[in-house]
Amino acid sequence: MDNQQSSNQHTIKDPVTISGVGLHTGAHVNMTLKPATPGYGIKFQRVDLPEQPVVKADVDYVVDTARSTTLEHNGARVSTIEHIMAALVGTGVDNVHIEIDGPEIPIMDGSSYPFIQKIEEAGIAEQDAKKVWYSIDTNITYYDDKKNVEMVALPAVDYRITCLIDFNSPILGTQHANLNSLQDFKEEVAPCRTFVFLHELEYLISNNLIKGGDINNAIVIVDKAVTEEQLGHLAKVFNREHISVAQREGILNNIQLHFPNEPARHKLLDIVGDLALVGVPIKAHIIANRPGHASNVEFARKIKQYIKKNKHIKDVPVYDPSKPAIFDLPRIERTLPHRYPMLLVDKIIDLTDSQVVGIKNVTFNEYFFQGHFPSNPVMPGVLQVEALAQCGGILALNTVPDPQNYDTYFIKIDNCKFKQKVFPGDTMILKMELLSPIRRGIVEMRGTVFVGNKVVTEGDLTAQIIKTRES
Repeated sequence: MDNQQSSNQHTIKDPVTISGVGLHTGAHVNMTLKPATPGYGIKFQRVDLPEQPVVKADVDYVVDTARSTTLEHNGARVSTIEHIMAALVGTGVDNVHIEIDGPEIPIMDGSSYPFIQKIEEAGIAEQDAKKVWYSIDTNITYYDDKKNVEMVALPAVDYRITCLIDFNSPILGTQHANLNSLQDFKEEVAPCRTFVFLHELEYLISNNLIKGGDINNAIVIVDKAVTEEQLGHLAKVFNREHISVAQREGILNNIQLHFPNEPARHKLLDIVGDLALVGVPIKAHIIANRPGHASNVEFARKIKQYIKKNKHIKDVPVYDPSKPAIFDLPRIERTLPHRYPMLLVDKIIDLTDSQVVGIKNVTFNEYFFQGHFPSNPVMPGVLQVEALAQCGGILALNTVPDPQNYDTYFIKIDNCKFKQKVFPGDTMILKMELLSPIRRGIVEMRGTVFVGNKVVTEGDLTAQIIKTRES
């Protein structure tokens, strides 16, 4: 499964159905995974409800973390999503539409392994779209003093996790688990089942909270002496003739562990599933001490907020004034029809078939400062957009064989935002990127103006390439 670190997105080749019982609701559900287009992400659809509402697998829609992770949006509520989410991450599947006819993902054997088997049965297809990883570039930390939880994301070249659990239990003890590469997930983490302490199990049973529970879909850790009467009651609850405990192991019904540290590995599995709700694949080393679903989700929220706040910094072009320009001013004048005072690009420092980066040095001698807030000079926002448009014209004309015979005229501006003021002395970095391939001379571009590493202006601009004279 080398596609976990692939540069392209993936979906499944064919639909596949998984059926089972929900751990907490006891409801029998059918879940069908279907291929999805690039950029779709992971979405759940409650096909049993009248409007068949959809909820995206995103931390913004988490509404409950009591013993599992639950999403809800537009009337679609889906719980215990962490194991299927972990399986999708572990197989490198980015885009999938999941139809489910009940409120809870089937628990299967309490691990992610059955889901991985079904995903591999469906097949995994590489898509013609890049997978964009976000590299964490600083420590992101989360603390919960009440629960004694500590989580941190450290900068790393790939995605790896270290997990510690400590329940102050003589049976379970302190355990560590590591995932050094997502390629190891299937064999080293996916088979690890959920676990519960016997005293918790008794509470859940008495409160009718695990209607789909079975000793085959969870490891039950016996942390206190158990009477024959209690074992008999548990056997009746789970519809078994006999249930026993090997005191040396401290595990109900003598279930054999897949690994000596299987509980810690399952907690790591939950981290993989819950952090997938960040919505962006990340490169970081996650270190988690005593994690749970609530802390995982809060940590995911913190990571998402950080990415949202700092994502633009990753896209800031690097401007080195000592390097020669790709287009100097005379070359720009040969390409564009603009002249003083309307030529607002001083040089082009990057130009490909999909993006252009230009520079505009703003000085106090600009003509517009005489009449635009003269006592507090601020560059007009419309002229910032005009500077972007001129860069976009160079990008568009670079795609035609004889650019001197064409002009570009902008026909639409959408989603324009002015976020910071531009003052004399600022150096504007003007970036224009194609949003889609050029068709019939129509050029759709995303424009961003940076000063330093701050976005000052952004917007979507559409232009048309028009021939001006015969060559």
